[in-house]
Amino acid sequence: MSTYAVVNPATGETLATYPTATDAEVEAAVAAAAEAARTWGRTSTPAERAALLRRVAELHRERRDELAAVIVREMGKPLAAAEGEVDFAADITEYYADHIEEITRDTPIDILGEGTAVIRRAPLGALLGIMPWNFPYYQVARFAAPNLAVGNTILLKHAPQCPESAAAIAQMYADAGFPAGAYADVRLTNEQAAEVIADPRVQGVSVTGSERAGAAVAEVAGRNLKKVALELGGSDPFILLSTDDLDGAVQMAVDARLDNNGQSCNAAKRFIVVDDLYEQFVEKFAAGIGGATVGDPFAEDTVIGPLSSLTAAERLAEQVDRAVAQGATLVTGGVRDGAYYPGTVLTGVTEDMDAYREEFFGPVGVVYRVADEDEAIAVANGTPFGLGSYVFTTDAEQAKRVADRIEAGMVYINVVLADSPELPFGGVKRSGTGREMGLLAADEFVNKKLIRTA
Repeated sequence: MSTYAVVNPATGETLATYPTATDAEVEAAVAAAAEAARTWGRTSTPAERAALLRRVAELHRERRDELAAVIVREMGKPLAAAEGEVDFAADITEYYADHIEEITRDTPIDILGEGTAVIRRAPLGALLGIMPWNFPYYQVARFAAPNLAVGNTILLKHAPQCPESAAAIAQMYADAGFPAGAYADVRLTNEQAAEVIADPRVQGVSVTGSERAGAAVAEVAGRNLKKVALELGGSDPFILLSTDDLDGAVQMAVDARLDNNGQSCNAAKRFIVVDDLYEQFVEKFAAGIGGATVGDPFAEDTVIGPLSSLTAAERLAEQVDRAVAQGATLVTGGVRDGAYYPGTVLTGVTEDMDAYREEFFGPVGVVYRVADEDEAIAVANGTPFGLGSYVFTTDAEQAKRVADRIEAGMVYINVVLADSPELPFGGVKRSGTGREMGLLAADEFVNKKLIRTA
């Protein structure tokens, strides 16, 4: 039986199944990607590639309703959020079209002596992208768009529960006029993916997913001396040190935790609050999280739809139940209903509990009480992850100081949900390596070639 299937998490109904690629289909896709990298990737101009990318962005907008409905069925995202994701994928793709001259032009070097020197960016070739289910369009856009802009070609293995959104993306690239082999959706098994990574015609791999998936991909890439970019899990801290608008800060905390049904790698997950604000914060935060409407993801007032699958909801419930068994306090929520899991708040989590180090991939927030800035930093950094972070304070100097001390790839001060195409995305520690989005993304898979002239 195929592992590629659309299973509506709201109902549990299997809507469609799709076969995995045959070995012959995989070989054809790799050969076409390698050939396109040698031809189109080397001979097309930045302006030509920009025009194609701009058309892909336009197609996202033209097909917005259809695309959004697909991912509501595939992974349970509320409809408004699905529509917003399609818009964001279009914006990201358009960003690289607009900035293609900037990311492909030579960079002069001031040399010690006579002559000139430049860094010229050249594409590496065919790349494999392994993408997750939580943002089916956005994740692909931030990998594919910058790499196609610089002239690389893309083989895309999407999550097994996203075959229809994956096919829709590939269709947009074809309809935009990209040549055969420049972008291909391939329904690979894990074993086939490992063979593609090892194939000498493939020059690198990017994976967004779990620590386990990232480690497995990095192991194969390392054995074959391939460049790898990893965007993995996160347990991002939301540090509240001071505020002149507690209700506003709480609302941002709720928004940051419940976005995408709580299934975002860089969602705020651990809420670290100073003593004098803690009691009020917990009361208001629990009311906001616990009062969020759970329901049909197609319904207009739904804030929390089903988690991506029954298995995901069962896993989250097990984590929460284990945290309570180990001594944590359940303030609100915590009762699973099929694939639905309500907004949940835990307090009293200590270092000896599993929950202190785990990532809760769903609408569960853990609130910590701290005495001061130093203790807040210690709790914030007391995790194997280091993706994003959020700092709320009325003291500008404190904000700068705390931002410097946090072990994370991203720090947002007094703002949440502020991702934007021009801002690089990525982490440190077990959250991965490399950067996506922004100008840095276009430098991940290029040959920065030195050209020195006398």
